Amino acid sequence: MTRRTLFAGASIVALAGPALVALPPVKGRRVEPVPSRFVRLTPSPFADAMAANRRYLLSLDPERLLHNFYLFAGLPAPKPIYGGWEAQGVAGHSLGHWLSACALVIANTGDPALSAKLDHALAEMARIQAAHGDGYCGGTTVERDGKTVDGKIVFEEVRRGDIRSQGFDLNGGWVPLYTWHKVHAGLLDAHTLAGNARAMPIALGVAGYLAGVLEPLTDAQMQQVLRAEHGGLNESYAETYALTGDTRWLRMAEKIRHKAVLDPLTARQDKLAGLHANTQIPKLIGLARLHEVTGDPRHAVAPRFFHERVTGHHSYVIGGNSEREHFGPPDMLSTRLTDATCEACNSYNMLKLTRHLYSWQPHARWFDFYERVQLNHILAHQRPDTGRFVYFMPLSAGARRTYSEGEDSFWCCVGSGMESHAKHADSIYWNDGATLFVNLYIPSELDWTPGGLALTLDTALPMRGTATLTVRKAPRRSQAIALRLPGWAQAPRLTLNGAPLTPMMRDGYAVVERNWRAGDRIELTLPMALTTEPTPDDPSVVAFTHGPLVLAADLGAASDSFDGLGPALVTSGAASTALRAGTGPHSFHARGALDEDLVLKPFFAQYDRRTAVYFPTFTPSGWQARRADYVRAQEEASTLARRTTDIVHLGEMQPERDHGFVAARSEVVNWNGRSARRIRPGDSMRLTLARRPGPATLRLTVWGNDVNRQMAITVDGTPLKTDRAPREREDRFVTIDYPIPSTGAQGKPLAEVVFTPVKEEAVLYEVRMLTAESGNPVTAV
Repeated sequence: MTRRTLFAGASIVALAGPALVALPPVKGRRVEPVPSRFVRLTPSPFADAMAANRRYLLSLDPERLLHNFYLFAGLPAPKPIYGGWEAQGVAGHSLGHWLSACALVIANTGDPALSAKLDHALAEMARIQAAHGDGYCGGTTVERDGKTVDGKIVFEEVRRGDIRSQGFDLNGGWVPLYTWHKVHAGLLDAHTLAGNARAMPIALGVAGYLAGVLEPLTDAQMQQVLRAEHGGLNESYAETYALTGDTRWLRMAEKIRHKAVLDPLTARQDKLAGLHANTQIPKLIGLARLHEVTGDPRHAVAPRFFHERVTGHHSYVIGGNSEREHFGPPDMLSTRLTDATCEACNSYNMLKLTRHLYSWQPHARWFDFYERVQLNHILAHQRPDTGRFVYFMPLSAGARRTYSEGEDSFWCCVGSGMESHAKHADSIYWNDGATLFVNLYIPSELDWTPGGLALTLDTALPMRGTATLTVRKAPRRSQAIALRLPGWAQAPRLTLNGAPLTPMMRDGYAVVERNWRAGDRIELTLPMALTTEPTPDDPSVVAFTHGPLVLAADLGAASDSFDGLGPALVTSGAASTALRAGTGPHSFHARGALDEDLVLKPFFAQYDRRTAVYFPTFTPSGWQARRADYVRAQEEASTLARRTTDIVHLGEMQPERDHGFVAARSEVVNWNGRSARRIRPGDSMRLTLARRPGPATLRLTVWGNDVNRQMAITVDGTPLKTDRAPREREDRFVTIDYPIPSTGAQGKPLAEVVFTPVKEEAVLYEVRMLTAESGNPVTAV
């Protein structure tokens, strides 16, 4: 550490507040995870995932992640910036996740190589922060007068009370508070998990700078700021308060309360339909942490209610939630099975929230959900050979996974993926001072020095339902060990040193208390059964599970195109009778309704295959009556996919950014369970869509009651003919088609489309560019 850096760090601490004073644990937390430094993973898919993730973390260069940070501090950038999102306005979010992921690995293994990289990154961040001199340390950018400039200007505008947002941006900046949270959280993790002394002074400077921006704002101004996605800023400030005892940070955590979302949830109202899912989950994690550091029971209501609603009414069979990043109406899933289901960030955050709720109420059911997500979504979301990640986990028939590039993606789900696969050791074992809870059956060794207990967990799960717990060292006192009996297990059995055991049952656990001796063995048998999970809105659409694993039909290599129909099943009894056991664990066969051979196996491991997770089912008579309609619907869906050259889901951040969205005064709304853009008469909205040569069709999705509203539309400056005969209004979504000629400039690969409502406002949900084919100009969706 140079003399200059040392003095700069001291000045940041002086800016930020008092010395660190850790607060005592809150009484509401009844159990705590055994720190991962006492846990070592042994060979398994989880260990493979962590090893692949470590290799990826080591491959990343913190100086490249800090590229913009250097430039905006007036320092030379030693390395070029990465591509993908890091080369866009959200630059810096990956750095925060990388800091947290490195800290998680270091906390588990003490990894010297990652420790050195993390320390170097923190030393550079201290140097950058010192150059600013006010605690600022950021790399976001924003457009001003056609130029890309330092995103710090957004924070300074907000400080002055100049606040503008269309829902996803803050003063034109791409979610700068979201990125700020990632950096703040990463610094706290580097302090608490990795024990790096450089981290906390930087974190306090970061906390102090943003607090200086937000503290003067009125509540109305603050609510305007919070319209933009801001991650878990309330959690980071609550954690900073827990580490320092400085009530300034507690006041900030409580000020960052987005009332439009959190007040209805506190009133136990599910108004999630149409909301961007991952924008909301961190807000609830922050409330949960506030409950823990203050003991205020009011902060606990919304997190509990939200978790119950999302897991019970908004989640798919793999435990993930959302379609195109948004919640739909509760219990409406069968019509939302697409190639854009289950954003990985959502599951990452739902698991964080689950850990909080479990710590308040240590019941096994919380980890039934945790296990479902960890096995079927998180393991599926990373390729174990390359360590690359998936953004959406597609559940439509024939869909394949799309993986990130090592240096040119850096989506949000790459960042959360770095953390997800650094923490497979952090939730296996929990304790309350008297009992050791075994919550996840992940092969591992526990050497819990404070508890005087060492044991080995050998298990073939999730592939086979057996686990053996062998005591290697025990304290000289009675010790309770509680083993989670999963909800999927059919009549589990236990033996102790080979003899049948009838344990005490408590809250979903088999509890064995005794004076343990080295060599004691508990053997647990967890029989697995084939079960079905229907969609709540259409029980004839089902998914299959076997034990803890979701099954999926293998529909061919991901590299091959999929032009077939999604498989359906015909059975005269329960849907599970359509499957017969194959060879090998979790292997089943079925005969599809269209006479195709289907092989079902664990979904998570089908990394390079096209799959089907949900299956429409029919009785023999029902299939005979509906076969033609089913085939026709499948063919129409296939034709629509073939004709589509581009599509924009309006009111959603990434699709709008990808299509050059411009609108001076439009508004994001969430109506009829979907996000949309509302445009006033005389105002315009501009998009850029890809198209193929030749005549094309522009298709708009609107609500049926709005189908007769007039709109002027131009494509590359050429007006389209939009006069239509009045249509009968309908209480559902409909599509409207406008033909586009191929003359003049219309044959370009990209088309600029401008929409201007004439007399009444327009609410547009979706814009699609199609190749031209004959068809009904107005059809119901």
